[in-house]
Amino acid sequence: MSTFADLGISSEIISALTDLGFTEPTPIQEQAIPLILKNHADIVSLAQTGTGKTAAFGLPLIQLLDPASRRTQGLVLCPTRELCMQVSRDLESFARHINGINIVAIYGGASIEQQSRELRRGAHIIVATPGRLRDMIRRNLADIAAVRFVVLDEADEMLNMGFQEELNGILAETPKEKNTLLFSATMSREVADIASKYMSKPVEITVGTRNAGSETISHEYYLIHPRDRFASLKRVLDSCPEIYAIIFCRTRMDTQEIADKLIQDGYKADALHGDLTQSQRDLVMKKFHSRNLQLLVATDVAARGLDVSDLTHVINYSLPDDTANYTHRSGRTGRAGRTGISVVLVDSRELYKIRQLESRLKRQFQQRQIPNGPEICQKQLVSLIGRISGAAVDEEQVGPLYAEVAGQLEHLSREELVKKIIALEFGRFMNYYKNAPDLNPKAGERRAAPPRSDGPGRTFGGGRETKRPFAARGGSEGGREERPKRSFPTAGERGESKDFAQFHLNVGRRNGILPENLISTINEVTGCGRIKVGKIEIQRNTAMLEGESRYIAQIVNAFERADFNGKPVTVRVVQDERPAYRGDRAADSGRKFRREREQHR
Repeated sequence: MSTFADLGISSEIISALTDLGFTEPTPIQEQAIPLILKNHADIVSLAQTGTGKTAAFGLPLIQLLDPASRRTQGLVLCPTRELCMQVSRDLESFARHINGINIVAIYGGASIEQQSRELRRGAHIIVATPGRLRDMIRRNLADIAAVRFVVLDEADEMLNMGFQEELNGILAETPKEKNTLLFSATMSREVADIASKYMSKPVEITVGTRNAGSETISHEYYLIHPRDRFASLKRVLDSCPEIYAIIFCRTRMDTQEIADKLIQDGYKADALHGDLTQSQRDLVMKKFHSRNLQLLVATDVAARGLDVSDLTHVINYSLPDDTANYTHRSGRTGRAGRTGISVVLVDSRELYKIRQLESRLKRQFQQRQIPNGPEICQKQLVSLIGRISGAAVDEEQVGPLYAEVAGQLEHLSREELVKKIIALEFGRFMNYYKNAPDLNPKAGERRAAPPRSDGPGRTFGGGRETKRPFAARGGSEGGREERPKRSFPTAGERGESKDFAQFHLNVGRRNGILPENLISTINEVTGCGRIKVGKIEIQRNTAMLEGESRYIAQIVNAFERADFNGKPVTVRVVQDERPAYRGDRAADSGRKFRREREQHR
């Protein structure tokens, strides 16, 4: 194993690394540092989050700076403000024993006046998000005309977030003669285009298999009923008493809704998404870093750049649209040599996505059974015993109280005392899980069971966290503009019968809805033959389709028993103009069907 000295790192920087507890370089550092220091080569590095890539570019970048010059010599571009702040802190730590090095972080959500003042004092390295830096360049507040090194950190994520135009504008302001270092978890076509356009004969460094996940992460999935998604999530959480995890959802709205439900049920959780102000985000992350929270419910964008090295789990409440984002999600755990678990909740219609991920990551996903009541209670009890056995006792504090407590409990035998502790700690768990149903889908089941209330909720050793105010919710991460709705011809336009009803759903494009999803849901209705479907319109948050009026009750039942990517479906029926008695009979049939169903729940 090489040392940092073997790689050519200076004694001042090695001293800082020793202070930080770093003694041996990681594989990516062993490969990248000599190329940057000695060969001054352009580099394309493919490595997962947590492999030490910040030090791989940061250590040689700091060593090659000229502290005597006040001009900006290094530029690091990051996709999010969280990553920007973290990288700047890391670079400051590496340079702590070198006098005169100034590193400035530039990102949105902070005072642009304060950031411009810091730049005027001189910035040897600027660490920036593309949007804010591009804005400051336009205002002549930032000067990058003399940079010698440009680092594109998590380039794939910057491109996924739509920063292509900003990157082009920023790179156009940099000198032609410079070193460009590109770091990415995946090699997408867009990343390859950046490399070919802005880099000169780049050397490619790959740690592990290209586009593959870390070897320290195990991948598991739970096959669930769609309507039991949240109940299944709580079973997984309850079966891991010491869990410390990020739960990923696809949209801001889903993130806040899931966090609110968990908080209401007694879990130490909170949400992180784009609708929060910077002060709210900082408060949430402060609580999560200090472990006052054990569960952080987040969107993909909001979680980028989070510096949490000891997560036990990453939980995919719903899978991302782009399978490459799964690599980013799972890379939040299993870092710095630790092991981690990436969990996916998936229904039968999504199983093909697991196979796609296995092929992409070259990893086998293990199917797990949703835990039942006895299994959860046993794991909770083992955890309690461990905490009791490992508890430190301060004799000075406990001693004066012991005699009084022991006297009040002396009438209890050892066996009785143990049983009372178990009953006190697990009364709610045992009472609930005593008759809790099995949530694992049975072979041959195609539709979800009616919604269930699951789990007694718990406090993870403490009380509930107080909810903080948050901004208005809604929309998907990134604030994309409304796209034209997808419209398909009506049955009448195709020359078919117009005896159709309209079904308005509370799900749309942001829930991943496609016409084939709606049609397949109707096709699963049994006992009706093939139900004709008319016009389909899919908008951002809603969808509408036409179906035969004589099957209103069955179509409503099919959708109300389904969900799409964790979102339960509600249906509103609007009938076309037709003879009133037919519409009335259909509506009455629907109401009767729903009443009968509710009576049997």
